[in-house]
Amino acid sequence: MLTDNTLISRRNCLGLMAGTAAGLSLGSFAARPAAAQGLRTMNVIMPLPRSANFYPLIAGEALGYFEKEGIKVNLLPSSTTVPYVAFVQNGQAELAMLDAPQTFQSVQAGIPIKVVYEGMQLAPEGIAVSADSPIKSVEQLKGTTVGLVSDRDRTTLAIALDTAGISIDDVKTVVVGEAGPTLANAFRKQTVSAISGAVPDWLSLQANGMKIRLITPAEVADTPANSFVVNGGKLDELRQPLIGFFRAWSKGMQVGKVDVDTLAVMCRKAVPEEWENPTFGREFLDASIPMNYSVTPKLGDLQPAVWKRVQGPMVKLGELQKEIDPATFLDRSLIDPANDFSREQVAADVAAWKAKSM
Repeated sequence: MLTDNTLISRRNCLGLMAGTAAGLSLGSFAARPAAAQGLRTMNVIMPLPRSANFYPLIAGEALGYFEKEGIKVNLLPSSTTVPYVAFVQNGQAELAMLDAPQTFQSVQAGIPIKVVYEGMQLAPEGIAVSADSPIKSVEQLKGTTVGLVSDRDRTTLAIALDTAGISIDDVKTVVVGEAGPTLANAFRKQTVSAISGAVPDWLSLQANGMKIRLITPAEVADTPANSFVVNGGKLDELRQPLIGFFRAWSKGMQVGKVDVDTLAVMCRKAVPEEWENPTFGREFLDASIPMNYSVTPKLGDLQPAVWKRVQGPMVKLGELQKEIDPATFLDRSLIDPANDFSREQVAADVAAWKAKSM
């Protein structure tokens, strides 16, 4: 049974071991389900199974957009120690969703991937303080103890501090864990000045009665948080089904701008375990919409300048050996066809679904 706290453990976080990817055998993942009659199965691996956290998939399926494009989406199990990039490298998935560090590390390791669509252009990670804290910016964290939800949140903290010219060594860090009550107690007992975590953690804090305030620098939030990548050598072969997938995804994304109440019903029907606490379920969806909805005029569009900018701190912190030219791994040839649809028609489709299903 999924509770508010166990949902937190499903955060977008799978470490990448890019150097080992080339020789991996994927074992049971090699089995592909039979496609529905007339539909082309797209095998996709993402950080979560179906979830409001990636609502475009749920909305696109509810409104029949993937089926209309001739696509059946098969999500591979997200809980695996195998690096996600290995699935597209070895042909077991047509698409994998990677965060920026995973993408850079894959390219750095010589894996021939192409980023073709930015699924999330705002990072869910950030820095939070209690609402009544005197701390207004990350600069004021110097000399204090900062909580990490897990070790993986250390990088987020380091990059945030670097924007203020502060080293991670200028603060003391302690891992506080993912449980909501534990996170809330860390603030209540003032054992930490701030917590480095992500949106599900902020929701868990709030569910446990703690009001918070984010002090995340804009440079940290404005980053390619989750992007879809393909095997560059198979891009032309997969072009038509990929266009269909991303057009359906874009239409599903648009639903978040059309009618959030109806979208909430779609999500509750698709993933009822996330709605056992209805308030938490709706807050989770409300927090997910701005992360999923593109900041670029064209949905899912690639941002070379952003991909270039975020590399500097990563090189400085030793996350990357050297900066990589974004032109070597970005391919926006699918963006225009992915945006070739009528926003008005999406609104009409949502209204029709609402009339039939609510």
